[in-house]
Amino acid sequence: MPDPRIAAFKAGRAFRRENTNWVDPSPTKGAIVLQNGDDGLLHFIWQNRITNNFEEDLILFPGEATFNKVEQSASGRTYVLKFSSSNQRHFFWMQDADPSRDYEFFINVNRLLADSEAIPIWTAPGYVSRPSAQVSAEPAASSSTHPAAGSSTVGEAHEPTAEELARVRELVASLGDQPQGGRPDFLLQDILTPANLLPLFTSHPEVIPSLFPHLPSDLPTPPSAEVLQQIISSPQFRSAVRSFDIALSTGALQGFVRSLGLPEEAGSGFEAFIQAIQRQAEQEGDNTMETD
Repeated sequence: MPDPRIAAFKAGRAFRRENTNWVDPSPTKGAIVLQNGDDGLLHFIWQNRITNNFEEDLILFPGEATFNKVEQSASGRTYVLKFSSSNQRHFFWMQDADPSRDYEFFINVNRLLADSEAIPIWTAPGYVSRPSAQVSAEPAASSSTHPAAGSSTVGEAHEPTAEELARVRELVASLGDQPQGGRPDFLLQDILTPANLLPLFTSHPEVIPSLFPHLPSDLPTPPSAEVLQQIISSPQFRSAVRSFDIALSTGALQGFVRSLGLPEEAGSGFEAFIQAIQRQAEQEGDNTMETD
């Protein structure tokens, strides 16, 4: 079976201290793994190299996040995965013994975040683009609660240079032509609002139970109409819808929409997606009438 990984390199996680701007490295040996999932989307994974378990699995749409260096890091090897649609941050520190590779990993991660179909470019002699995550790391970092050499303060992350930004723009542009009219008249974030959804749930309460299987499995309370209302009113839901709009605008979701039972062309843009949803609903309505 082909290796699904696009790139992998040794990196540990780092965590912000409560009520401070300090970020401390965790000594746990780990690896950042980027791979395309069965859903057709890019997965940014943090793998524990002791247990081999995937302890973080973030699904990212094209252009949704960037991987930036934290300039305030005392070691100079702390990076942050930064989301454009929310204030979500995930911190990591490089565990490869050779720091000269850090910039190479940084560039390739950002290329893949902009275009999951991009092919990593490795300049180190003999480097394999799909390395095994099951390799040993250098001695663990300090986990002291006092400011240590490995600790970092959280501030402005490294801003890409003009050359790097130009490369990212070229990658994003290569994903597909944008609609000539610019922003569509409506986006999903204009439609999937509490003001539109709550009246729908009130007038069609039979719809609510059918949505429960699609809710997160780790909800603190059992699914209910009240929980569903809280979810659609949350910043996390709005952020996810905005991210989906961004991904649709790239025209790069053909693989993902197939998992929804939609034709591949539904992932080529917002209007194509809405039209495919409408046709699917009409077909299901016709099938229901035939069986009545």
